[in-house]
Amino acid sequence: MGSRLRGNGELVRGLLMLTRAQHWRRTRRLSAILLLVWLATGFCAAYFARELAGLSVFGWPLSFYLAAQGASLVYLAILAVYAWRMRKLDRAAAPPLEPRA
Repeated sequence: MGSRLRGNGELVRGLLMLTRAQHWRRTRRLSAILLLVWLATGFCAAYFARELAGLSVFGWPLSFYLAAQGASLVYLAILAVYAWRMRKLDRAAAPPLEPRA
């Protein structure tokens, strides 16, 4: 596998092993980005509600549709991205398993 070393990572069996500090830094950065997406989603739906009320989706004002359906879909996507990315980060930070004899 073509892994590159970045920072203080250790290359073990072709996989990049993250140090605790790197893992924690990447975890905090991911959490901050996803929280900003969550905040922007909730804020934008409420802030632009008047402008979006003029548009309709299936007979409902777009602002209502975004608040009722769109925000929930964005939150679900945030959860999926968090779970996927944290799985990758945790695997990169986990010590390698010893082969069983």
